[in-house]
Amino acid sequence: MLVDFNELPDHSRIWIYQADRSFTEEELQELEESVTAFLKEWTAHGSDLLAGFEIKYKRFIVIGLDQTNTSASGCSIDASVHFIQTLEQKYQVELLDRMNVSFKQGEYIAYKPLKDFKKLAKAKSVSPNTIVFNNLVATKQEYLENWEVPASESWHSRFV
Repeated sequence: MLVDFNELPDHSRIWIYQADRSFTEEELQELEESVTAFLKEWTAHGSDLLAGFEIKYKRFIVIGLDQTNTSASGCSIDASVHFIQTLEQKYQVELLDRMNVSFKQGEYIAYKPLKDFKKLAKAKSVSPNTIVFNNLVATKQEYLENWEVPASESWHSRFV
């Protein structure tokens, strides 16, 4: 069952999928329709899942799930991954590769393989103050408080 993302409780589970490029305005509209349709039908063992989403910076798909009444099951998580894979194919984007890093360079969002991010850090092109996206956050509260943080305050700190 689809709910407004902002209405999800802070303890809701979060999944963040980062695209290797920004979506176009047309793609964003289609994407919102596709995610809406998927979440309206998303279930776990026949029970509706209370979920919402938002798309940030034209490249991050953030799905939240209130597990108060019904938790995600292995099958429902598999269904969501399969859905994301269909989006990857449709839009020719990478959404599931967690070995890439997104970070801010001014107002621009950069997306680099981890090995390239390490090289940038070594060359001092990124610093402890560089804003990174910590896509490993697990709850809505962590997402709101610790998703966009200086590299020194996330797992990226070991490289800067």
